[in-house]
Amino acid sequence: MPRRRTTSSSSSTAPSVPRNRTPQPVRVRRRSFGDFVKAFLAFVVLLVLVAGVPFALAVTVGWPLPGGAPSLDWLQREITVSTFLHILTVIVWLAWAQFTACVLVEVKAALSGVGVPGRVPGSGPSQLLARQLVAALLLVGATAASLTPGLSQLGQSLEGNQKPAAAAAQQTPGLFAQQQEQAAATASALAEQAGQAGQAAARADGGAAAAHGDTKYYRIQPPEGRHHDSLWEVAERHLGDGRRYKEIFELNKDRVQPDGSRLSEASLIRPGWIMEMPGDARGGELVEMPDEAPNVSEQVQQHISDYARTGDHAHPGSGGGDAQVSLPEQRPAPTPANPVNPVTPATPVPGTGGEHATPAAGQAGDSFGLPEALLAAPLLAAGLLGALGRRRRQAMWQSALGAVGGRRGMEPPTPTGDAQDVQDALLVGADPEGVRLLDRSLRGLAASLTAESRPLPVVYAAWMSGNGDLHLQLAQPAGKPPAPWQQGQDQTFWMLARADAERYEEAETAAPYPGLVSLGTMDDSRLLLNLEAVPGIVSLGGAEADRAAVFASVAAELATNGWSDRMTITLVGFGEDLTPLAPNRIRHLDGFEDLFETMSAETRQRRGALGAAGHDSVLTGRTGPAQHTRWAPHLVLLAAQPSDDDALRLAELAADAGRLGIGYLVGTRGTDLPGAAWEMEITGDGRLLAPLLGLELDAQMLPAAQRRAVVELFTDADPGSDPEGGPGRPANAPPFLVDISEQGRPAVYARLVGSYEIIGLDAPDGERSALLHEALALLLLHREGVHPRVLSSALWPRGVTPDVRDALLERLRTWLGTDPDGTPRLGTDATGRLTLAQSVVSDLDVLRSLYYEATQGRGVGSRQVRGRLLTDALVLVRGPLLADRPEGRYRWLTHEIVDAQLPLLVADTGLALCEFHLEKNRAEKAIEALNAALRTAPADERLWHELLRATHATGDSDRLRALAADLVDRSGARGLPPRTEALLDELLPTWREGVSAAG
Repeated sequence: MPRRRTTSSSSSTAPSVPRNRTPQPVRVRRRSFGDFVKAFLAFVVLLVLVAGVPFALAVTVGWPLPGGAPSLDWLQREITVSTFLHILTVIVWLAWAQFTACVLVEVKAALSGVGVPGRVPGSGPSQLLARQLVAALLLVGATAASLTPGLSQLGQSLEGNQKPAAAAAQQTPGLFAQQQEQAAATASALAEQAGQAGQAAARADGGAAAAHGDTKYYRIQPPEGRHHDSLWEVAERHLGDGRRYKEIFELNKDRVQPDGSRLSEASLIRPGWIMEMPGDARGGELVEMPDEAPNVSEQVQQHISDYARTGDHAHPGSGGGDAQVSLPEQRPAPTPANPVNPVTPATPVPGTGGEHATPAAGQAGDSFGLPEALLAAPLLAAGLLGALGRRRRQAMWQSALGAVGGRRGMEPPTPTGDAQDVQDALLVGADPEGVRLLDRSLRGLAASLTAESRPLPVVYAAWMSGNGDLHLQLAQPAGKPPAPWQQGQDQTFWMLARADAERYEEAETAAPYPGLVSLGTMDDSRLLLNLEAVPGIVSLGGAEADRAAVFASVAAELATNGWSDRMTITLVGFGEDLTPLAPNRIRHLDGFEDLFETMSAETRQRRGALGAAGHDSVLTGRTGPAQHTRWAPHLVLLAAQPSDDDALRLAELAADAGRLGIGYLVGTRGTDLPGAAWEMEITGDGRLLAPLLGLELDAQMLPAAQRRAVVELFTDADPGSDPEGGPGRPANAPPFLVDISEQGRPAVYARLVGSYEIIGLDAPDGERSALLHEALALLLLHREGVHPRVLSSALWPRGVTPDVRDALLERLRTWLGTDPDGTPRLGTDATGRLTLAQSVVSDLDVLRSLYYEATQGRGVGSRQVRGRLLTDALVLVRGPLLADRPEGRYRWLTHEIVDAQLPLLVADTGLALCEFHLEKNRAEKAIEALNAALRTAPADERLWHELLRATHATGDSDRLRALAADLVDRSGARGLPPRTEALLDELLPTWREGVSAAG
């Protein structure tokens, strides 16, 4: 639980703010004849219930229990009327004992006038009756102040033992811990005004109600770090049920408060207000309610204005500056020989704007029509790009398990239009290195804390600063962070420098904070909010289209991010089309009733699971030997504002959500959502505002058009989404087919399969040779065209200025030259993308064309042509793609699927040639073709199966046995795949004996 900060501790940080130390007199109401009548009747009722009931029971029934231990015969007797009366008598005796205990507790509390009466277990109605009777009895001998516990102590506490205000009993820290002291100081100033007003007058009707215990008055102070409270939380703490907030609202909605304002909505209340509460409220600081609005000083009015505008104040020690927010302290950017790429950019430059380029001089203002929203979302783009690559690889692997020629093919559809622009924006904007460092840093922190037997601290947010540092904002101080983490600007900040993060290795531990999601940027720092740790609901206001764009961004990043293991994302009222992004993570519900039924069951299940495991929260369940899969987060995104009744049910569900690993982000048209811990608003110009948290961000959004384009990329990559992808459908044609005849000799020929060689061009300048070769390789692998920003992002991941990029493109044009007809070999298509002329060819283009011609072209009708084409294709294979590429370059290949396409293409070519030779019983030729393919695709199980069959066809059992032993040796501890074992059992039943003998 968050730590409570006392009023006295707050005062130490702001000595200039006056404290209310003057004892305040309480008016005493004179006793009337009615009071004496009520006291007499109360005395009679108490005498009858406390003394008359046991006396009547003793006379009429006697002692109901047996005089000795019951025997077996006693248990077998018939139940008579006498037995039944004795049972009822025992129940009456127990009820009398409980009521008598309630009377004693209430008498003690009323006479002492200190504290709140203790609660007798299971005696709610009985204790309430006892309280009313005792109050009426003592009315004739005590003042009204003495009847309400704690009222007689008002204004008499000393500085050393002051208690926190009632509304701060269960305080929830917000984002900015260093503002807590100033918030408490401001509340003290408001409290002083309220105290002076209390000396002036007291409401007659309010005093009478308080005397009878019908209502009470509490002074509100701000919870730590949030600068406001909600009536729901006050009702939850002091009435035991947040749904009773309406009672408090009805009692106070038109009352003028000490700051001159009125309660106009049932969501937020301000510090210093005096709230009338129902008589059964517990705890808190009781005060007198003034008759009229007090005069408020200009200083306090300014404090109130600050609260209403931003919820923030001048920072402690800032001398009353105009700062609106509190960010992690920034360290100077490192200046090593090789500058390090910042983790998160404020400018839409790939992976970050880098130290080489400023936003004005870099690529930020030169988007070439690409979606700016994705260019400025590096973590979201990296997640989407990685998930898209995995989806495309999965499609190819699924195709590889089917029959050759009866599948969709290795070539994914080439995107066009908006989908092409979005794919280019993902390539430019993605920061996979930042995602990798964030993931390793968080897992490394969890591993270090586990090694020290320390629990994970509750993290509300993470800030990724422009200089590469990672700052975690804790809910409360958690001691000294483990190395290499350092203490930040205060005890609620843990900081990890980029240089230290880069030294982290892979940690075998569960993802500690999978609920972190990007919301936007402030200055050059990116905010990630931990949705599963928020103590309640996060509400998002604004226009429906703007809210939908924020919701889509949050859902897409949660579904594809690289710092989570497992999670469930439930979308309500929107985003049904987002399911293709992550079918295993995202689920869509139609309405609130489905959500309530689902989440009620899961909330109960998680509470029970935590209790059974002995954990107090999901965080303790993610460390140590616990199975982390049980504590995967469940994040609910509810786009449409719920009705009033549904909002109350949702608030009740979310009351314990932070401990259970469940987060709620709810769209709303206003700011009156019950149970909302944090409130945000998205504006029409893309600003995300949270005044009470001091946040004003450039929001991260995924507008509707870009969301549809992203979904289209994923849908096209899914083989199951193609209704025509059944057996017998020919594979997709390659994006570029080469003329393989003698007349089709290219002017420039690049060998990419194996070591990188270029034929037909002079060697470029030595200093720029590496960049020119890399740029040409990228263009050769994308014959459909490459966006200029994609090219510059690939060559300079840390950013580059437009003049440097344009100078390289000009050198590349000069180096490639022109065709005999004067056409430049490097051109630009109608969309502005860079394309190569057909006279510039790679061996990969030739390999694709040969295989396509052999299996779907001329080779289909001519066996001789098919064999020649397949043989020529295998001759081109000299090893993996760009086998000798220099270290540190060609990092853009991690976004490509060509590394998976090439082994599949080579394997398919080897299998087709093997089949060609086996048709004529040429087993040795088949084995030769398969071995050639295995040099590039050694992990393809299909090649090994055909090699076993071809070896078996030779009739050499020793050779087959040696091959089986080699396969067993290659498989290692994992063992052979089941299908390989089954094939060996068929071809060589004694292969297991040979393995045992060798072992």
